[in-house]
Amino acid sequence: MHHAEALRGLAGGAVHLPGDPLYDEARMPWNLQVDERPAAVAYPADPQEVALVVKAAAAAGLRVAPQGTGHGAPPLAGRLGDAVLLRTSAMTGLRVDAATRTARADAGVLWGDVVSRAGKVGLAGMHMSSPGVGVVGSSLGGGVSWYARQHGLQCSAITAVELVLADGTFVRATEAHDTDLLWAARGGSGGFGVVTSLEFDLLPVRTAYAGMLAWDWTHARRVLTAWGEWTADAPESVTSVARIFQVPESEWLPAQLSGRKLVMIDAVALGDADAGARSIAALRALKPEIDTFTQMSAPDIAHLQLDPQEPTAVYANSVLVNGLPADAVDALVDAAGPGSGSDLLFVELRQLGGALARPSRRAGAMDHLDGSFLVLGVGLDVGTGWSAVRADALRILDSLAPWTSSAAYLSMAYEAAARRGWSAESYDRLLRIRRAADPQGVFVGPQAPQND
Repeated sequence: MHHAEALRGLAGGAVHLPGDPLYDEARMPWNLQVDERPAAVAYPADPQEVALVVKAAAAAGLRVAPQGTGHGAPPLAGRLGDAVLLRTSAMTGLRVDAATRTARADAGVLWGDVVSRAGKVGLAGMHMSSPGVGVVGSSLGGGVSWYARQHGLQCSAITAVELVLADGTFVRATEAHDTDLLWAARGGSGGFGVVTSLEFDLLPVRTAYAGMLAWDWTHARRVLTAWGEWTADAPESVTSVARIFQVPESEWLPAQLSGRKLVMIDAVALGDADAGARSIAALRALKPEIDTFTQMSAPDIAHLQLDPQEPTAVYANSVLVNGLPADAVDALVDAAGPGSGSDLLFVELRQLGGALARPSRRAGAMDHLDGSFLVLGVGLDVGTGWSAVRADALRILDSLAPWTSSAAYLSMAYEAAARRGWSAESYDRLLRIRRAADPQGVFVGPQAPQND
């Protein structure tokens, strides 16, 4: 008998083994580049069902890999043959408390759900660039939002975490109890339990001045050089992203962008429209072809970056860089811009600094980021194969080697060594916490420190 047979009947029957009718559908993550075949896929509906699945898997000699949406599935590739893929998408409880400006989100909740609910009471969550990303996975990994330069990492907003440990024990970790687990949940990437719920602070943001500026990509060198200079003095109330974007022809994109090759700047400026307009005046002086800036509701900001919503096969990798002088812009444009031969969907430069550069007042495994910019290369397989897409991305990231930080943001750097995601002290503490919570190594943790 296959070891995974022992799991049949658990999670209300929502356990799928190889050969079962729903197995192929159940195992597919959002990132369709990953074609993993776990020993079983389970969809528990609550912490009690999570505990039963975890204990049954361990008793059968199987490991457990928690997964929400599967946006970050690539690090699990090749590691699930002896594991139960524990999909948390059925756990969708969400509560927003307007009085305390907090949210409680179960493991299957998406950022789009949070911003919609919070927006109705004049609040905002520190969501990721896509509303389809899961709250728990992105928060455990750090979480760089449109409000990050003013308010820091999303993981620092976490006030409580509920999880199931490897022996099936349910724990609620707060500043008063099981503080090590709360510390690990703040940017430790997982690997110490199945997080079933998070509680975190929301922001008193109803609207912000936000939008996009775009030029033909032949202006990339001029625009990115000016943007890099502008970021040096930009107020912390503004968070911006610049991209070289080879826009596909797709129904999910505005017609004015479809099929174009562009250099773009997206930004969110907290405050009123007049202050926002003043903050981006130097960028507008570059005479963009497209300008969509307006005072925008907090829920609408979640859709600003035009990330694909439907499951998609993508390759992504990133580096943190310490600065963006003119030489760095030249290297990047030569590698990714006109005449480069790059087929990447986009190369993105996320402005960091501000609150992201300062240790948070709440201690956590990740409490700041060491870098001025996060440079992200994202590609689709356009017929050349994934090895060619990867080579394109690495060539572009390598072009920035003289300015690259020794640190890495592991949520977007799937091939970086785990130690680069944390300080040496934090890494060692994460190892100790993981060994204490999971001494037998039951959990397969994406980007989490390994016990060996």
